[in-house]
Amino acid sequence: MKSPETCENIDEIRNEIDSIDREIINLFALRFGYVKEIVRFKTNQEEIVAQKRYDEVIAKNRKIAEEKNLNPDIIEKIYRQLMNYFIDEEMKLLSQKK
Repeated sequence: MKSPETCENIDEIRNEIDSIDREIINLFALRFGYVKEIVRFKTNQEEIVAQKRYDEVIAKNRKIAEEKNLNPDIIEKIYRQLMNYFIDEEMKLLSQKK
């Protein structure tokens, strides 16, 4: 992977961005794999929603965003969307378990 500063044209930059996007999606898929497996250890809706954990993840990622000079509000929105999707998927898996 090239650093942004070493890219010599727009195509190189776009190729690097595309590569990063693939990596991000692969990491989301890996995260989802863990989310699906965690349902084995949960028995009810309250454990799936896990509001305290949800809030901790949001706060932690807002802090990381700030450290990386990213807008924490945008990162929070992304994570809320992602985690709400995963919670919905966990609910489906929980209902299949019963």
